Parts: sequence; C-alpha cells; structure tokens
Amino acid sequence: MQQLKEFFEQGGFFMYVNLLCSVVVVTLIVDRAMFFLGKGAVNARAFLEQLRKLLSAGQLEKAQRLAQSSDAPIALVAKAGLSKLKNGEAAVSTAIEEALTDATPELKKRIGVLWSLANIATLLGLLGTINGLIGGFAAIGKAAADQRSSLLATRIAEAMNNTWLGLAIAASCMIGHLFLSAASKSKQQELESFALRLENLLFDLIANPPAPAAEKESRDGGRGGSRRDAEKNRRARDVEDEEDND
Repeated sequence: MQQLKEFFEQGGFFMYVNLLCSVVVVTLIVDRAMFFLGKGAVNARAFLEQLRKLLSAGQLEKAQRLAQSSDAPIALVAKAGLSKLKNGEAAVSTAIEEALTDATPELKKRIGVLWSLANIATLLGLLGTINGLIGGFAAIGKAAADQRSSLLATRIAEAMNNTWLGLAIAASCMIGHLFLSAASKSKQQELESFALRLENLLFDLIANPPAPAAEKESRDGGRGGSRRDAEKNRRARDVEDEEDND
C-alpha cells in the first residue's frame, strides 16, 4: 500500500487525473458486462419456443405476459409484435421493426466510449511524462551540483510513472472494447434472427389462427362425451341381443 502511495505521489498531478479516468473505465466495463450477463443473456431460441407453444395452444394472453415479464431486448421485440397480432401482418411487421430499432442501441451503448478513453488515458500519460521532464530540466538548471542527480531521478520517476499508468489504462480499455464489441455484435445478430423468426411465427398464426384454449377443451370434452355415448349404446345393443338369444 505504501509503494502504491509513493507511486502516485512521484507521478504528480496527472497521475490522479488518470486515476479518475481508470475509475470511469472500470465502471463502464462492469456496467456493460452486467448487462450482457443479465438482460442480454436471455436465450432467444428457448424464449421463442415458449412463445410458439403458448400461441399454438391459443394462449395469447399467457404469451403476452411472458413477453412482459422481462425487459430484455428480445422480450421487448416480442411484446411489440404480440401487441399487434390482431391488427394484421403489416402492423406486426412495423411493430417488430420499430422495436428492433429501439432495442439495438442498448446493445451498443457506451462501448465506443472505451476507445475514446484509451486515447485520453494515453494522452494524459504523455502529458504527465512531458510535465515531469520539463520540471526535471528546469530544476537541474537551478539546483546545486550535488542535488542535480537526485532531482533528475525524481522527475524521471514522475515521467515514467505517468507513462506506465496511461498505457495500462489504454490497454485495459482496448481489451474491454474487444470483448464487449464481440458480445454486442453476437447479441445484435441473435436479436435480428429472433425478430425474423418471430415475424414468421406470427404471420403463420394470422394465416392459420389456432382455436382458443377454452374452445379446444370444450371440443375435446365433446368428443370424449360422444365416445362415451357410443360405448353405452354399443353395450345396450349387446345386452338386447343376448336377451333375444335367450
């Protein structure tokens, strides 16, 4: 801990500016990572399959509740499409496209800032380096001969510490940008694929609407009753035939 304190004290003012920059970088990376591990982690295929089962069973309200149960980008697209299901294909298509347009920026949010922060951290480190060298040369010119080597070492340490910290922050930004950009592109492709599959599913339902769940149960119950009546009639005829034979 003491070494870290000395490291910043030797570096001077620009070390603390870069320290603030590093806090922003860490906060941003953690925020985006939590998004991709949280809202962005919803499995598109599994979610679509759940919707397919509910809609095929005529349970539109349950499908809508499923879409409303999450604020993930995939769920927002599903909610938009389901809300226009009764208005025809054109309305469904427009709603899905608008929701897709609104949800996509969330996947890219603040990732590009990392690249800018990498450049800023590098420049701050360079400024600290130049500041240390300028101060060192100025101090040497004014100092006594026996103090020059000590002053020069102090100023060079200030310069090198700033360089090291600036490059370390810049490297962290670039690595974070690399992984977050890859995650963003992957989720964007997954979202676009989900939107297309959802649109096809809803178009099929509009063209071939399933019977409501209650109607299905009633029809199934009616078929069951008919089968029971037929069985009773068959047994009654068998009894009558036996009596006639007797």
